[in-house]
Amino acid sequence: MQIKVKKLTETAKLPFRATSGSAGADLCACLESDVVINHGERKLIPTGLAVEIPEGHVGLMFARSSLGKQGVSLANGVGVIDSDYRGEMGMLLINHSGEPFTVKNGDRIAQLVVLPVCGADYFADDGLSETERGTGGFGSTGKI
Repeated sequence: MQIKVKKLTETAKLPFRATSGSAGADLCACLESDVVINHGERKLIPTGLAVEIPEGHVGLMFARSSLGKQGVSLANGVGVIDSDYRGEMGMLLINHSGEPFTVKNGDRIAQLVVLPVCGADYFADDGLSETERGTGGFGSTGKI
């Protein structure tokens, strides 16, 4: 699958897969100067890119595992890029660590995975089918 990407700034780096087995394409910070994120702070890190996700698909933005090692994550867990969105992709980071975290231009921050979606129509109904699990949730099938 090919994805159209628009560079919004000359210095933006196109998404790229680090290895042939990579599920996601790395997204890089596109910054004029370093951004420091202190403990508990959230900052939006631009990519300098807009993408055209094909209709019937979604772009899912995940934090790279190296961020988690440093106590930093995407503030919303997973970013969703709808197929009709044409604005700049940004990565909203939050620092959970006790130390300031610095993002530099070109740092690989997140990865973009493009997946097909099943468009569902929702309707009200008083009768749902019975299952073995039923209404059990939040650990109802065991602690680990």
